[in-house]
Amino acid sequence: MIIEMKVFGLAIDPAAGAPIVILKDLDGKRAVPIWIGIFEASAIATQLEKIALSRPMTHDLLMNIITRLEFSIARIVISDLKNNTFFAVIHLVKDGSEITIDSRPSDAIALALRASAPIFVDEKVVEKSMNIHFTKQAGDLKKYSKEELQEFLENLAPEDFGKYKM
Repeated sequence: MIIEMKVFGLAIDPAAGAPIVILKDLDGKRAVPIWIGIFEASAIATQLEKIALSRPMTHDLLMNIITRLEFSIARIVISDLKNNTFFAVIHLVKDGSEITIDSRPSDAIALALRASAPIFVDEKVVEKSMNIHFTKQAGDLKKYSKEELQEFLENLAPEDFGKYKM
């Protein structure tokens, strides 16, 4: 089963210095943190903040190509989580036919935001994401319990993120 989610915000892992995109279900009860690259975080942030750039960035270019080829993005699905690596699929539609394209979740999310397409996460990914290793301090790995992680993610508020800086 897949669960519709929205981008709740971007954060920085203070120990690793890596950007994280937080997805939350529509009820705000379940969340999935996904560590992403700085360029993908920038692409997501510019779209979330509705920043218009003078020239198209990579995700804008890809969206322009998809549109010019008369495809549309029906949805994206974060489909799997293996060895702390997330996997996603972009569902493209043209003339009633659908094709799927393998993607990194960060790229799929950046495109979904540009296309106003729904974002889904497979329920097994939500469950597996509760067992990801997080850092408390640099070099100090701790495996949070499912309950600790769920409580942390559920209690995140928009002001916890601040403005994402590029």
